Amino acid sequence: MRVVVQRVSSASVTIDGAVRASIGPGLLILLGIGHEDGEADMDYLVRKTAALRIFNDADGVMNRSVREVNGDVIVVSQFTLMASTKKGNRPSYMGAAGHEKAIPLYEEFCRRLSAAIGKAVGTGEFGADMKVALVNDGPVTICMDSKQGLA
Repeated sequence: MRVVVQRVSSASVTIDGAVRASIGPGLLILLGIGHEDGEADMDYLVRKTAALRIFNDADGVMNRSVREVNGDVIVVSQFTLMASTKKGNRPSYMGAAGHEKAIPLYEEFCRRLSAAIGKAVGTGEFGADMKVALVNDGPVTICMDSKQGLA
């Protein structure tokens, strides 16, 4: 399981011209789910994401989590995070989990992250053509892979 965590001043997800989720300061999280991913991967990334100290404290040092700054969160499913570019120039998405596995894990990831930060998490729509807009604050962008953290 992979996440790209972006600290944002604002972010939104639009589907078919309608805004599905919109936030102020907080995190935009892109989530990729692979064939081998399960409960341990999800728990690891929820825990790490909720506690990630990438917001400034009073001294301007990145020392506070999204939970501590009462920030908002949007989680967007993105199977392309699981792309392999080893051969040729066309990415292979064979490593991405299919709908039957990925949708329940995506939905549970959102539920658990919501519980971990103590507030509702905005979402996209799995499999939809989404337009994601953001103002990356910093910019601060962190990539995490559960397979590297759990190894």
